[in-house]
Amino acid sequence: MLLIRRYFVTGLLIWVPLGITLWVISTLVGAMDSLLNLLPQGSRPIDLIGFHIPGLGVILVVATVLSTGLFAANILGQRLLRFWEDLLHRIPVVKSIYGSVKQVSDTVLSDSGQAFRKALLVRYPHPDSWTVAFLTGNPAPELARHLDGEYVSVYVPTTPNPTSGYFIVVPRASTVELDMSVDEALKYVISMGVVAPGPRPAAIAAAAAAASKNDRNQMG
Repeated sequence: MLLIRRYFVTGLLIWVPLGITLWVISTLVGAMDSLLNLLPQGSRPIDLIGFHIPGLGVILVVATVLSTGLFAANILGQRLLRFWEDLLHRIPVVKSIYGSVKQVSDTVLSDSGQAFRKALLVRYPHPDSWTVAFLTGNPAPELARHLDGEYVSVYVPTTPNPTSGYFIVVPRASTVELDMSVDEALKYVISMGVVAPGPRPAAIAAAAAAASKNDRNQMG
């Protein structure tokens, strides 16, 4: 009986990650394929060829994003983009939503931005516990003038869904910068601490040097 249970658990460890991965990919592809319904009647692929081809929506999204970026890279595209943004900023409700979302996306996706570039260890939700957080920047001037000392803004993700979480402002001196990438930290959070990141090359080299020094001291 114990042998059957071990084999069953081993099978689960193989199929559960694979099944969840396939489900996520299928959901994303299905969502992108549904965008084909936005095309005019008669110009949809199913109307032209008579049957549905999975993945055409993904190709459409990728082509649209690439062509938009290519168009916005030239002078004419930049002028039209500024005109479009000025138009959106004149609409009362839309300007608040669009402006906030664009500012966040520019900060997060920009190569020069510092948002989500570092994984930190912070005290949360009380002083006697620690959790993984991500540096998002510095507090706004209105907040900073009420704070005594140097503070940083961090995002504390929830487990196992890191897309929801908490924004907190903490003293920089109370944070510990982790020697792990953002991807490694996210995997660690999503797995609820089960998938621990491996040692970084720098840490391995430092440990090897320390061991070598210790051996020389013992021999001496």
